[in-house]
Amino acid sequence: MNIEKQIEFERIKEKWLQLAVTDQGKKQIQEVSFSLSERTVRKQLKDTTDSRNMMENLGMPPLQNVSEIREILVIAEKGGCLTACQLEQVEKVLAAVKRLKDYLTRGRAYGNSLAYYDENIFPMEELRQEIGRQIRGQQVDDYASKELQQIRSRITECEEEMKQKAEQVMRANKKYMADSFCTLRNGRSCVPVKKEYRFKIPGNTIDKSASGNTLFIEPVNAAKFYDELQILEIREENEVYRILYTLTAMVAESVGLMNDNMGMFEKLDFIFSKGKLSMDMEGIEPAINTERRIILKGARHPLMNRIECVPLQFEIGEKARGIVITGPNTGGKTVAIKTVMLSCMMAQCGLHVTCRDADICMNSSFLCDIGDGQNITENLSTFSAHIKNVLEVLSEVNRDSFVIMDELGSGTDPAEGMGIAVAILEELKKSGALFLVTTHYPEVKEYADKTEGIVNARMTFDKETLKPTYQMVIGEAGESCAFYIADRLGMPAGMLKTAICAAYGEESVSSYRFRTEEEVKKRKSGKKISTVKSAKGNVGLSEKFRRGDSVIVYPDKKIGIVCEKVNEKGVLRVQMPGKKIWINHKRVKLHVAAEELYPEDYDFSIIFDTVANRKLRHDMERKYTQRVIQYAPER
Repeated sequence: MNIEKQIEFERIKEKWLQLAVTDQGKKQIQEVSFSLSERTVRKQLKDTTDSRNMMENLGMPPLQNVSEIREILVIAEKGGCLTACQLEQVEKVLAAVKRLKDYLTRGRAYGNSLAYYDENIFPMEELRQEIGRQIRGQQVDDYASKELQQIRSRITECEEEMKQKAEQVMRANKKYMADSFCTLRNGRSCVPVKKEYRFKIPGNTIDKSASGNTLFIEPVNAAKFYDELQILEIREENEVYRILYTLTAMVAESVGLMNDNMGMFEKLDFIFSKGKLSMDMEGIEPAINTERRIILKGARHPLMNRIECVPLQFEIGEKARGIVITGPNTGGKTVAIKTVMLSCMMAQCGLHVTCRDADICMNSSFLCDIGDGQNITENLSTFSAHIKNVLEVLSEVNRDSFVIMDELGSGTDPAEGMGIAVAILEELKKSGALFLVTTHYPEVKEYADKTEGIVNARMTFDKETLKPTYQMVIGEAGESCAFYIADRLGMPAGMLKTAICAAYGEESVSSYRFRTEEEVKKRKSGKKISTVKSAKGNVGLSEKFRRGDSVIVYPDKKIGIVCEKVNEKGVLRVQMPGKKIWINHKRVKLHVAAEELYPEDYDFSIIFDTVANRKLRHDMERKYTQRVIQYAPER
């Protein structure tokens, strides 16, 4: 079974991969797995914390991908000659090494233990400066050596003199020329001579035009400079190769230290990528224990919207080894068990967890069975897949395992499914593992209530609004929300009592509270008690926002300005670009208060009213007028 895929750790890795820089760092992330060594986990978590602290104090580390440099080092080590371009890449990496060492050294001021990795980084300034001095713009610089400077200087002189000699011939023999400028042919300065005057200009014919009417002749006086130029270019090439080989030899001598630097780059890239992920997810470092205890406070699924996600309070291990969770569909049971296992696996991989506080035990294995396609009618094949997974889990489980199972015993006859669910729980209990399962079977709730080491838990449900609240209450079994939904939709009390008796027995009727006859009559008469509740609940809301406050409107996160304060219905009016809208105060968050944006007596009609209306209002204050102020229709 693919545990990482089932609990969505693969998606965490995808986010994590984007934060790494080096190829080796990304490879390490892809291959990462939970550690079984408590010491290793504590070290990895501390590295994650230290990297985050360092980035918060010093900014992002100057890391870069260094994989291509390894091939260059192999060429140098085998005695090949590095090109100027390759040497420049080496110089750039050495510059990055120096920046990283300086970055880590500055971290010592904060007492950050990661900063001491700078002792394992070797800048090799002499090599970097030597390459930087002799290589520039992906070629050997003119000033790389005195010999090369003299050669290239003489080459320039020869080229200029060769050109001048050709121009002199052209000026002296204009009537023989086919054009008014000299040209280069195969590196030689040539003059364009009309075909019929070939023998008027002494020299060698180097080329001719496509029509054959123009001959390109190298004058005798220019030819001697070309011969010298050829010798100079050979000397230049030899000197360039001498410099490249010298620099390559210096690189070859430093291969060992360079490889050490590359290894530190990749190691630190992996560590800092964990810190970046922690910053992105707003995670915290969990405490680690070996006492089979998991406590999560304010936990949220790392892939869910942190504003909308309801924090989970969870605890297992102290009083019970197993928890059976019940509650309505879409009540958050599956998300809850995924959040718990995902937090545990992330912690054992050295990652921070998305909780307010966390104490997580070491686990030898993570085992799960989470069904797919919960909205599709289940059939025998689905049940078979579940049983296959369950048997695989039971064959691998031990005392130090952590197991989660979703919809235990589903996909078959309810009576048989319930029996299988109880049998599975018995086996898990015998193993001594920590386990977390979800179910809808009332008999399983009763089994958990009577069995030592297993407790019930429920996902809460608001009976007034008929909506799940996504809160887990450990120690209580979930109620049958179907009866409350039927009651709210108008099913008579007599029918509901009959249904409860058929489902759970006559003694269970007293545990349910439905609407009284008086409440039913009030509902039928059209009286709305919710209006009174709403008014009471909104007392003081009128002061929550002031006219002119800059606010953020969710879910689009657009900026607006408050036109009218919150009314008794909990609604306020906000000026958005090109329109005004009415919106519930719960979807609005203060961005900048009005007193910080405007003077005390600021005229807000400048913002909220049209120019025509402002002018008309000014006229009305001075004199009588029959014109009326026009307001834009509400949207």
